[in-house]
Amino acid sequence: MRVAIADDSTLFRGGLRLLLGQVGVEVCLEAGNADDLISGLAGLPGPRPEVVILDIRMPPTYTREGLTAAARIRESDPATGVLILSTYAETTYAAELFANGSVGRGYMLKDRVDDVGTLHDALVRLAAGESLVDATLVDSLIGHSRRQDALAALTVRERQVLRQMAEGRSNAGVAAVLNLSHKTVENYAASIFGKLDIPAGSDDNRRVLAVLSWLRAGTTSS
Repeated sequence: MRVAIADDSTLFRGGLRLLLGQVGVEVCLEAGNADDLISGLAGLPGPRPEVVILDIRMPPTYTREGLTAAARIRESDPATGVLILSTYAETTYAAELFANGSVGRGYMLKDRVDDVGTLHDALVRLAAGESLVDATLVDSLIGHSRRQDALAALTVRERQVLRQMAEGRSNAGVAAVLNLSHKTVENYAASIFGKLDIPAGSDDNRRVLAVLSWLRAGTTSS
């Protein structure tokens, strides 16, 4: 099997190349950024690699270059598998990777690559057109579902209070808008924090965490 690697860390690329060599995988191209990867693939002699391994954050902006390159590779050659190896277990990154289909796409965490058997199995599966998602990311997605369940447990009034929090209002502001006493709003806020399993801390920090849960679930009901 032939693979290409794109990662801005020379040390990581070298270690990955040695690791893959142990299981008979040839690294036919290495690149430190997405542009060099794309141009390298275009000029590569011999057969194209069956799988391209990419980091997400690479030069020049260190944001989502790997995801953009993966989409370009799949568009130009749908037979080439793409494996995102990332430090981050981010569901938003995975959602973007699989937005236009799952065939030949995979997302794994970098701390899993020291298990050469797991890595090799992933490459074989992707080359065959299968898909895979790191178990850690699956756990994160399950956690997201649990957050939605917790939000579903909020009463109508608690959702109204949380919506006002999301708009940046203080407890006093929430009380004024909803025609409630300040103490009543405090009680609603405490109930919200408890139902969302937000740990004790500063009120400002807990409010931010509650609002993030609200935003992630896409709650629009009042």
